[in-house]
Amino acid sequence: MSWIKDNKFMVGLGGGTLAGIILLYVVGSQGATRYDEAKEKFDAAAGEATVFEKLALYPKTENKNEKSKALGDYGKAVESIQTAFAPFRPKELKNVTPQEFTNHLLAANTEVRKAFKDAGTIVPEAFFVGFEKYQTTLANGNATGILDYQLGSIKNLMLALATAKPTELKNLCRPPQPEDEGQVFVPPATMTARPFPLEITFNGPEKTAREFISSLGKLDNQYVVVRSMRVTNMKKEPPRAADAQFDKAAAAKPAAADPFAGGFVLPGDEKPAGAPPEKPATPAAAPKVADSSRILSQVLGNEQVQVFLRLDLLEFLPAKKTN
Repeated sequence: MSWIKDNKFMVGLGGGTLAGIILLYVVGSQGATRYDEAKEKFDAAAGEATVFEKLALYPKTENKNEKSKALGDYGKAVESIQTAFAPFRPKELKNVTPQEFTNHLLAANTEVRKAFKDAGTIVPEAFFVGFEKYQTTLANGNATGILDYQLGSIKNLMLALATAKPTELKNLCRPPQPEDEGQVFVPPATMTARPFPLEITFNGPEKTAREFISSLGKLDNQYVVVRSMRVTNMKKEPPRAADAQFDKAAAAKPAAADPFAGGFVLPGDEKPAGAPPEKPATPAAAPKVADSSRILSQVLGNEQVQVFLRLDLLEFLPAKKTN
């Protein structure tokens, strides 16, 4: 104990050194741990970067240039498509007065009904070109522009159907749009064309269905998309032989008389001179029936079909910028 008292400096120096060593050990141990953790994270990030470097679109200069070129080409393709659909894009939808829209509606209904009457088509009594609501009420003045656009499209569609001469128009359904309810339609940012759904049901021969569906791609300034279609044969029984109407055989025309057909007889001859040698008699040929190639069509082409179509009349919105 007396030595410690006599050598306080040495004892303090030794104790401080020991404490410093312990502190350095603790700090070194913690530093080594942090280093190991940092190295582990670095190795993981380096491995992940190595994987990314092997991908096709790793962010390096040549890939960036190729990506920019691809985006530019895509933008040009989108612009060309928008240009191609320009004829189907209405220039401006102007609102008219409610009474003016009613006048347009009455005129369109009269024109379409006359076309169906001329075609011999039966039309439902309540038919009003899909705008039955406006038989007893006026349209909202803020919505007459878009309603007038729909009216023109539906009128053209019905006139095309009348041209195909269906037997009966069973139904025309135009689901209500927000404008019909006094609301405002706000298209999503990604929408390029607004669809107006329409359902049509009609009866007629197969030719009517074929001609009408073919006409959908020929409407002026109107783009129609067929969403679904169902065709049902209204004749439940298969065709019978009695359904065929065969053509009658044409009557044979009498041959002109030949004054020398019998020849002349010389003295001592039994047969007329110049007569051909006798041939054995052959049975008379059966009369031929004229084949007009309409027998199958008479049996299989008279079926009435019922056609149900769910369509979308598209209003192409203003072109969007691609950059």
